[in-house]
Amino acid sequence: MYYGLFILSFIIVFGAQMLVKGAYGKYKMVETKKGLTGLEVARKILDLNGLNELYVVETKGVMSDHYDSRNKVVRLSPDVYHKKSIASVAIAAHECGHAVQHKEKYWFLTIRNLIIPIVNLSSKIGYIILIIGFITSALDMAMVGLILLGLTLLFQLITLPVEFDASKRAKKILIEENLIYKDEKVKIGNMLNAAAMTYVAALISNFLELFRLFLMISKRD
Repeated sequence: MYYGLFILSFIIVFGAQMLVKGAYGKYKMVETKKGLTGLEVARKILDLNGLNELYVVETKGVMSDHYDSRNKVVRLSPDVYHKKSIASVAIAAHECGHAVQHKEKYWFLTIRNLIIPIVNLSSKIGYIILIIGFITSALDMAMVGLILLGLTLLFQLITLPVEFDASKRAKKILIEENLIYKDEKVKIGNMLNAAAMTYVAALISNFLELFRLFLMISKRD
């Protein structure tokens, strides 16, 4: 059963990755009718929301796009930054959605940012305690390690509404501000939904892994 859970977890994550890569590969080849680049869309969205002080910069990598809340910078990968595709516009708008969330103090984003240091620390300590507990057969200690690791699950749960809300904001502003045509909304949605599935898959995968570890501890007890 342990191997089955591990394999299922791998399949879910791999499937989600293939889904988003497939959508990105498809929609990066489809140019929007407005002909705006990811950079232009990002700049317009930020300015419309009174975020003129935020920079939009190019960063290395593929699908490495993110909003850097600490430095208040929207970082876009080369393809998203320069190209005029459905994928570029969707991703740029999504990252700007996070910037707007930050400005409006969106509750889930605020909570997520607050617990990041705690989750990072608990995940590192949790694995150490868990391993020591297994090696020494101190099952109570192993369970404490598992509980600490469980905080990553809480973090992922909070991340889901953050990501879905950013996508919702992106689709809304793209239509309302005429940055895309209405008949392109479905394609934009498909791209954003595929990307969101990676977060859902990560949550399910992490839950299955924690459940697998729980079963292992219970069996030793």
